[in-house]
Amino acid sequence: AIIEEVKKELLEQGHSFAGTIEIGAMIEIPSAALIAGALAQEVDFFSIGTNDLVQYTLAADRTNERVAHLASHYHPAVLKLIDMTAKAAHAKGIPVGVCGEAAADSLFIPFLVGVGIDELSVAAGSVLLTKEAVGKCVKEEVAGLAEKLLYLKSAAEVMEELTAFQQGKS
Repeated sequence: AIIEEVKKELLEQGHSFAGTIEIGAMIEIPSAALIAGALAQEVDFFSIGTNDLVQYTLAADRTNERVAHLASHYHPAVLKLIDMTAKAAHAKGIPVGVCGEAAADSLFIPFLVGVGIDELSVAAGSVLLTKEAVGKCVKEEVAGLAEKLLYLKSAAEVMEELTAFQQGKS
Protein backbone atom coordinates (compact mmCIF):
# COMPACT_ATOMS: atom_id res chain seq x y z
CA ALA A 1 0.00 0.00 0.00
CA ILE A 2 2.85 2.37 0.81
CA ILE A 3 4.50 1.66 -2.55
CA GLU A 4 1.28 2.45 -4.39
CA GLU A 5 0.88 5.65 -2.35
CA VAL A 6 4.41 6.77 -3.24
CA LYS A 7 3.85 5.94 -6.92
CA LYS A 8 0.72 8.08 -6.88
CA GLU A 9 2.58 10.98 -5.25
CA LEU A 10 5.40 10.75 -7.80
CA LEU A 11 2.94 10.79 -10.69
CA GLU A 12 1.13 13.78 -9.19
CA GLN A 13 4.48 15.59 -8.95
CA GLY A 14 5.20 14.81 -12.60
CA HIS A 15 7.97 12.29 -11.99
CA SER A 16 8.33 9.21 -14.15
CA PHE A 17 9.49 5.78 -13.01
CA ALA A 18 9.60 2.21 -14.22
CA GLY A 19 6.24 0.54 -14.54
CA THR A 20 7.41 -2.50 -12.65
CA ILE A 21 9.37 -1.95 -9.47
CA GLU A 22 10.84 -4.96 -7.72
CA ILE A 23 10.50 -4.92 -3.96
CA GLY A 24 12.92 -6.88 -1.83
CA ALA A 25 13.54 -7.62 1.80
CA MET A 26 16.81 -7.37 3.67
CA ILE A 27 17.32 -10.35 5.92
CA GLU A 28 19.52 -8.92 8.64
CA ILE A 29 17.98 -10.16 11.86
CA PRO A 30 17.23 -13.70 13.01
CA SER A 31 13.48 -13.09 13.21
CA ALA A 32 13.40 -12.18 9.50
CA ALA A 33 15.25 -15.38 8.59
CA LEU A 34 12.90 -17.42 10.77
CA ILE A 35 9.83 -16.09 8.94
CA ALA A 36 11.47 -15.98 5.52
CA GLY A 37 8.76 -18.24 4.12
CA ALA A 38 6.09 -15.66 4.96
CA LEU A 39 8.23 -12.75 3.80
CA ALA A 40 8.91 -14.48 0.49
CA GLN A 41 5.17 -14.26 -0.26
CA GLU A 42 5.42 -10.47 -0.19
CA VAL A 43 8.60 -9.62 -2.08
CA ASP A 44 10.45 -10.17 -5.34
CA PHE A 45 13.86 -10.98 -3.84
CA PHE A 46 15.87 -11.32 -0.64
CA SER A 47 19.24 -9.87 0.24
CA ILE A 48 20.94 -11.34 3.29
CA GLY A 49 23.02 -8.72 5.08
CA THR A 50 25.57 -10.92 6.77
CA ASN A 51 27.29 -8.27 8.87
CA ASP A 52 24.11 -7.40 10.75
CA LEU A 53 22.81 -10.97 10.71
CA VAL A 54 26.00 -12.12 12.47
CA GLN A 55 25.85 -9.30 15.00
CA TYR A 56 22.22 -9.83 15.92
CA THR A 57 22.37 -13.61 15.86
CA LEU A 58 25.43 -13.88 18.06
CA ALA A 59 24.83 -10.75 20.19
CA ALA A 60 28.38 -9.68 19.40
CA ASP A 61 29.06 -6.23 17.97
CA ARG A 62 31.97 -6.46 15.53
CA THR A 63 32.97 -2.88 16.41
CA ASN A 64 33.29 -3.64 20.14
CA GLU A 65 36.81 -4.93 20.71
CA ARG A 66 35.73 -6.89 23.80
CA VAL A 67 33.31 -9.12 21.87
CA ALA A 68 34.26 -8.68 18.19
CA HIS A 69 36.14 -12.00 18.21
CA LEU A 70 32.80 -13.74 18.80
CA ALA A 71 31.21 -12.29 15.64
CA SER A 72 31.81 -14.84 12.89
CA HIS A 73 29.81 -15.70 9.80
CA TYR A 74 31.26 -19.21 10.20
CA HIS A 75 29.10 -19.81 13.28
CA PRO A 76 26.67 -22.72 12.72
CA ALA A 77 23.69 -20.59 13.79
CA VAL A 78 24.46 -18.08 11.04
CA LEU A 79 24.87 -20.86 8.49
CA LYS A 80 21.48 -22.28 9.43
CA LEU A 81 19.77 -18.89 9.10
CA ILE A 82 21.34 -18.35 5.66
CA ASP A 83 20.26 -21.83 4.57
CA MET A 84 16.70 -21.32 5.87
CA THR A 85 16.43 -18.04 4.00
CA ALA A 86 17.73 -19.50 0.73
CA LYS A 87 15.30 -22.43 0.96
CA ALA A 88 12.35 -20.14 1.66
CA ALA A 89 13.28 -17.88 -1.26
CA HIS A 90 13.66 -20.73 -3.70
CA ALA A 91 10.45 -22.39 -2.54
CA LYS A 92 8.68 -19.21 -3.61
CA GLY A 93 10.78 -18.87 -6.77
CA ILE A 94 12.54 -15.66 -5.80
CA PRO A 95 16.30 -15.03 -5.91
CA VAL A 96 18.41 -14.51 -2.81
CA GLY A 97 21.64 -12.59 -2.61
CA VAL A 98 24.24 -12.06 0.07
CA CYS A 99 26.04 -8.86 0.93
CA GLY A 100 28.49 -8.08 3.68
CA GLU A 101 31.87 -9.49 4.55
CA ALA A 102 30.79 -13.08 4.02
CA ALA A 103 29.98 -12.46 0.35
CA ALA A 104 33.61 -11.65 -0.41
CA ASP A 105 35.14 -14.37 1.77
CA SER A 106 36.61 -16.88 -0.69
CA LEU A 107 36.78 -19.55 2.01
CA PHE A 108 33.06 -19.12 2.75
CA ILE A 109 31.83 -18.84 -0.85
CA PRO A 110 31.54 -22.63 -1.39
CA PHE A 111 28.99 -22.72 1.44
CA LEU A 112 27.01 -19.85 -0.09
CA VAL A 113 26.98 -21.48 -3.52
CA GLY A 114 26.20 -24.82 -1.90
CA VAL A 115 23.01 -23.53 -0.27
CA GLY A 116 21.94 -21.92 -3.54
CA ILE A 117 22.71 -18.25 -3.07
CA ASP A 118 21.99 -16.63 -6.43
CA GLU A 119 24.00 -13.43 -6.14
CA LEU A 120 26.92 -12.02 -4.19
CA SER A 121 27.26 -8.30 -3.65
CA VAL A 122 30.86 -7.27 -2.98
CA ALA A 123 33.01 -4.14 -3.12
CA ALA A 124 34.62 -3.44 -6.49
CA GLY A 125 38.04 -4.49 -5.20
CA SER A 126 36.72 -7.96 -4.33
CA VAL A 127 34.97 -8.77 -7.61
CA LEU A 128 37.81 -10.69 -9.27
CA LEU A 129 38.64 -12.85 -6.24
CA THR A 130 34.95 -13.52 -5.65
CA LYS A 131 34.41 -14.46 -9.29
CA GLU A 132 37.40 -16.80 -9.11
CA ALA A 133 36.10 -18.45 -5.92
CA VAL A 134 32.64 -18.96 -7.43
CA GLY A 135 34.20 -20.37 -10.60
CA LYS A 136 35.92 -23.11 -8.59
CA CYS A 137 32.62 -24.33 -7.15
CA VAL A 138 31.15 -27.52 -8.57
CA LYS A 139 27.45 -27.45 -7.67
CA GLU A 140 27.16 -31.06 -6.51
CA GLU A 141 30.35 -30.89 -4.43
CA VAL A 142 29.51 -27.62 -2.68
CA ALA A 143 25.93 -28.72 -2.05
CA GLY A 144 27.25 -31.76 -0.18
CA LEU A 145 29.77 -29.61 1.67
CA ALA A 146 27.08 -27.13 2.69
CA GLU A 147 24.86 -29.91 4.00
CA LYS A 148 27.74 -31.24 6.09
CA LEU A 149 28.58 -27.78 7.47
CA LEU A 150 25.04 -27.31 8.74
CA TYR A 151 25.62 -30.10 11.29
CA LEU A 152 28.90 -28.86 12.74
CA LYS A 153 29.02 -27.47 16.26
CA SER A 154 31.37 -24.48 16.11
CA ALA A 155 32.76 -21.79 13.87
CA ALA A 156 36.19 -23.40 14.27
CA GLU A 157 34.87 -26.72 12.93
CA VAL A 158 33.23 -24.95 9.99
CA MET A 159 36.46 -23.13 9.14
CA GLU A 160 38.43 -26.37 9.41
CA GLU A 161 36.07 -28.16 7.06
CA LEU A 162 36.06 -25.30 4.55
CA THR A 163 39.86 -25.09 4.66
CA ALA A 164 40.19 -28.84 4.08
CA PHE A 165 37.71 -28.61 1.19
CA GLN A 166 39.60 -25.73 -0.38
CA GLN A 167 42.97 -27.49 0.03
CA GLY A 168 41.52 -30.54 -1.65
CA LYS A 169 40.50 -28.33 -4.61
CA SER A 170 43.92 -26.71 -5.05
